[in-house]
Amino acid sequence: MPALSLACRICATEHELVATGTCSNCFGPLDPVYDWDALRGTVSRESIAAGPPSIWRYADLLPVAAPKEPRLAPGMTPLQPAPRLAAELGIGELWLKLDTANPTHSFKDRVVAVAARKAQELGLETLSCSSTGNLAGAVAARAAAEGLEAAVFVPADLEPEKLLAAAAYGPTIYAVNGHYDHCSRLSVELSFELPWGFVNVNLRSYYAEGSKTIAYEIAEQLGWETPDAVVAPVASGALYHKVGQGFDELHALGLVDGPTPRLFGGQAEGCCPVATAFESGARVTPVRPDSIARSLAIGNPADGDFAVATARATGGSIYAVAEEAIGENMALLAQTTGVFGETATGVTLGALRRAVANGELGARSRVVLLVTGDGLKTPGPVAHTYNPVLIEADADAFVDEVLAVA
Repeated sequence: MPALSLACRICATEHELVATGTCSNCFGPLDPVYDWDALRGTVSRESIAAGPPSIWRYADLLPVAAPKEPRLAPGMTPLQPAPRLAAELGIGELWLKLDTANPTHSFKDRVVAVAARKAQELGLETLSCSSTGNLAGAVAARAAAEGLEAAVFVPADLEPEKLLAAAAYGPTIYAVNGHYDHCSRLSVELSFELPWGFVNVNLRSYYAEGSKTIAYEIAEQLGWETPDAVVAPVASGALYHKVGQGFDELHALGLVDGPTPRLFGGQAEGCCPVATAFESGARVTPVRPDSIARSLAIGNPADGDFAVATARATGGSIYAVAEEAIGENMALLAQTTGVFGETATGVTLGALRRAVANGELGARSRVVLLVTGDGLKTPGPVAHTYNPVLIEADADAFVDEVLAVA
C-alpha cells in the first residue's frame, strides 16, 4: 500500500490512514499522500501493462492494497471512437469512455471498489452511502460480492429504475423525505454514531481516488498520449477534480506524452452551483436542486470550488446545460453512436456542444467524452423518440401502402 498518510488539501495537516473524511484542524478535505520519488522508480508503463485488466493494474497509485482475489473488479472500460458524432459536432476526433461497461453500469463502481477495500482493511462490516441512484447500486453490489452488509440512503422520489436495480443486490434502502443534500447531511451525522463505512463520508478520501483511474485508462488506451480535452459531468465536483489530478500524476511519473488535457464540465441548469461559480468568479454557493438530471443534483457540492480551480488550471470551462436539452443530447448520442447514456451524459454532451459553439474545441481537437452511466436507468427524457408505426400483419399492404407512403 503506497499511501503514507492523509493530508488536508487546505492546511496540509497530516492524519493517519483511518476512516475520517475531514481535517480535524480546518475541516477541509483529506487526500492520500504518496511517496512520488519512490513510485517513479517502480511504476512504469510495463509494470502497469502486466497488471490485471481492471483498476487494480494501478494499485501502486491507489491508497489501498489490491485484493488478492478481486471480485467484480471494475475498470478498463472501452474507449470507443465516435466518428459520426464528431462530424455532427465539428470535432476532429471524438472518443467515448464507456463506464457503462462497469459491473453496475456506472463509474461509481470504481470509487466504491477502493472505498470497500479500505473498509475491509479497517474491519468495517457495513458499507453505506447517500446516493442519487448509481452509488446505491454500486455499494449494494460491492457489499454482495464481498459478503458485507449494505445500507443506502436515497431521496424518496428517486427514479424507480435506479432503486429497483439497487434493491436486487439485497441492501437495506432508506428512502429519505427530502432531496440528496438531506440524505448527505443524515449520512454525515450517522457516520459519527455508527461503526459503518460511509463510502462518501468517512471513507471519502479513499473513495474519491478511484476516479483517477479514468484518467489513467484514457492515457494508456491512447498509447500513453493525452487527448486535447476531456469532458465530464459535475455533481459534487470530485470526479472532475480527480480526473485532472490523475493526468497530473501521470505527468509527475513521466508516463505520458503531451500536455494535461483541458477539462470541460457540465451541470444541468436546475442545479448548477459549480457552473455559476465558474462563470461569476465567486465561490460556490449552495442551491436547491430542481433538475431531471438527478444523478448530478447536488445543491451543496463538497468539491465544487476545487472543480472550478481545476477548470481554470487546465484552461477548460464548466457550463450549465438547459434542462430541455438533456433528452435531446441523450438521443443525439444514441442515434449517432449506438450508445445510450443517462441524463448525466446528456448534460456532458451539452457541455461539449457549448465548448464547440464557443470556439474552444473544433476540427483539430482530440476529445474524450465520459459516459458515466447507462441510459436504461433514466429513459424518461427520451420518451419523445418512441413513436411506433401501427401496421397490419400483411406483407403486401406493408409494401404497397406503408412503404409507398413513406
